[in-house]
Amino acid sequence: MTRTVVRAVRLGPRSVVALVLVGAVGVAAFGWPFLAPPDSQVSAHAEDAPWLFAGLLVLLVAVVAATVSESGLGPKAVAMLGVLAATGAALRPIGAGTAGIEPMFFLLVLSGRVLGPGFGFVLGSVTMFASALLTGGVGPWMPFQMLAMGWFTMGAGLLPGAARLRGKGELALLALYGFLAAFAYGTIMNLAGWPFMGTMASNISFDPHAAVPANLARFLAYCLATSMGWDLGRAVCTVVLTLTVGPAVLRALRRATRRAAFEAPVTFDAPGA
Repeated sequence: MTRTVVRAVRLGPRSVVALVLVGAVGVAAFGWPFLAPPDSQVSAHAEDAPWLFAGLLVLLVAVVAATVSESGLGPKAVAMLGVLAATGAALRPIGAGTAGIEPMFFLLVLSGRVLGPGFGFVLGSVTMFASALLTGGVGPWMPFQMLAMGWFTMGAGLLPGAARLRGKGELALLALYGFLAAFAYGTIMNLAGWPFMGTMASNISFDPHAAVPANLARFLAYCLATSMGWDLGRAVCTVVLTLTVGPAVLRALRRATRRAAFEAPVTFDAPGA
């Protein structure tokens, strides 16, 4: 049985171009340790890093603006965005500091799946921004978190079978995606801090004079030593919540999407009509 898939935001050409642009800049910003020549200096980049982060934040805001202006993020979608972003931001502190138990991730996976990649990217970015304000986590790392979470949530909206796959098959797909994406998010975010370790841990810190394979080995050792346990906790938490409360959340999101009728224009009756 084929179902009609309702998207809160339909990506237009300019929105797609903006997403590609932000993605390209984000890949360069995250991956510069493996792209820069061996004679590059970390200290020189460290001075430029705050400007790079600020530029990423500007690009993220531009993506949201492009999506709003062209793709028609109407009042119904804005209301849905506000509710989900506030819920995600409220969920984030629940497991803060406790072995990576972060229920926010499971909600974003399911929301991206139901509401589509365009809405998912905006939701992931806005949720991370709101949670940073709520938890006091505002800093130069925040634009990277917003971008990575936008990718994470958008990826859920790009998963196959949006119109056909339901039931246990869909839950298994979402659980698998959540598990892998939780590790991917942690690994990507490690790149934001790893190059600036300096000499604190010489065996696993970034060496600007080393070849790419050597730095890659150092980075993998850094991930294993610092974030593997946290990422595993996040992945397991996402899988457990997806398989247990996922069906109820998916039904609620789809019911709200149908009732909101995002693609129907909002009209107002004239006085006395």
